[in-house]
Amino acid sequence: MTQSNSPSASDSGVRGLWSSRLAFILAATGSAVGLGNVWKFPYVTGENGGGAFVLVYLLCIAIIGVPIMMAEVFIGRNGRHNPISSFRLVAERNLASPAWRISAIVGMLAAFIILSFYSVIGGWAASYIGHAAMGDFAGATGDSVGALFSGLLASPEKLLAWHTLFMVLVVLVVSQGLKGGLERAVTILMPALFILLLVVVGYATTTGHFGEAVSFLFTPNFSALTMKGVLVALGHAFFTLSLGMVIMMAYGSYLSRDVHIGRTAVSVALMDTVVALMAGLAIFPIVFANGLEASEGPGLIFVTLPLAFGHMPMGDLFGTLFFVLLLFAAWTSGISLLEPVVEWVEERTSMSRTGSAIFAGGFCWALGIVSILSLNLWSDVTPLGMFSAFEGKTIFDLLDYFTANIMLPLSGLLTALFVGWFVAKESLKADLAMDGRAFTLWFNLIRYVTPVAVVIVFVYNLIG
Repeated sequence: MTQSNSPSASDSGVRGLWSSRLAFILAATGSAVGLGNVWKFPYVTGENGGGAFVLVYLLCIAIIGVPIMMAEVFIGRNGRHNPISSFRLVAERNLASPAWRISAIVGMLAAFIILSFYSVIGGWAASYIGHAAMGDFAGATGDSVGALFSGLLASPEKLLAWHTLFMVLVVLVVSQGLKGGLERAVTILMPALFILLLVVVGYATTTGHFGEAVSFLFTPNFSALTMKGVLVALGHAFFTLSLGMVIMMAYGSYLSRDVHIGRTAVSVALMDTVVALMAGLAIFPIVFANGLEASEGPGLIFVTLPLAFGHMPMGDLFGTLFFVLLLFAAWTSGISLLEPVVEWVEERTSMSRTGSAIFAGGFCWALGIVSILSLNLWSDVTPLGMFSAFEGKTIFDLLDYFTANIMLPLSGLLTALFVGWFVAKESLKADLAMDGRAFTLWFNLIRYVTPVAVVIVFVYNLIG
């Protein structure tokens, strides 16, 4: 198999490029850092052996997260088009079937569906900024905070308003293109998110329970690390880096050829992990100080923490900062989810960048209405309820289930198999510019180890 380095794949100025490696890292980290980092990773870390889980998780990042991220960025940078076209071009240059682009099609469709309901959840975070700033949590009880959240979910009108606001924020950024939109947004939002996180962590140190949180997150307890915990680490290593959604292909298509893909992927993975652990250090001292449960799920964010902020000195201020932080995390992820779709629409139609963003965002917004209604008026609608595995699952639940458990692992698996087995080794070596031993390690991982790991995630999620 041979590959031609055609002018269309070069940095010829036809396609915009990130202004620096840092800009790409901030964008990729912004995509990876989402709502799940704030509640899920800290919780599963504490419940599965603390530092022992972190060590296993970092190993899983090395064998599944970084290799697939490198493969996705390689396809995007080599193809210099939207993810589907890039996949097809790389396949053709390597004398492989263009049918492999089904991986990008599945990933892009998954990103579109995920954004439709992720926008609804992002709207929850936006709505809570106002509640915190107005002092609605002050002196609140568990029942009153729970009623506030239940009331939000029960109101299609409120959900629609916040969903619309969130989608408008995403479309506004993506419509401005690479330099004026994506890059400008991430270079402002990511440092701001990091600073807000540091401020909340600093506040958490004053609660008197910071040491307890540090112990919960970092004390290695290998007796608490079960095989299930290892599988959780494996699954989270895949999902936390936004893999299988073709985001890294889209972002990679703007990446200069003088940027080292391997070192960049490792930087993104480490920054994502650091932010997730910092989120734990911000949240759990507050939770422990108030004798609350570090329960898994959105309830921690939208019920437990508001209750804690309502009973703390300066809780209104820091509650507001926390939900602004949460909105920023959701916003950067939302931007990355829409970008591949807009890139595809812009290249495949005569629409401008702005028109493509409005078109794609509008369709995504409309699909989000289905998720909104499934939380209230259609809460009894369970389309696949006749099957025991899907009993009680609403449309919202089904969209989440099929994207996370089937579409993303399938896209990631196909990408790993394609790059590992159907792209010329010489082309990979030349493009990735890694030294001999590092390249051999990555090549063996993407060829043999990573696909097996993704299959394990696939099967575990389906069975679980």
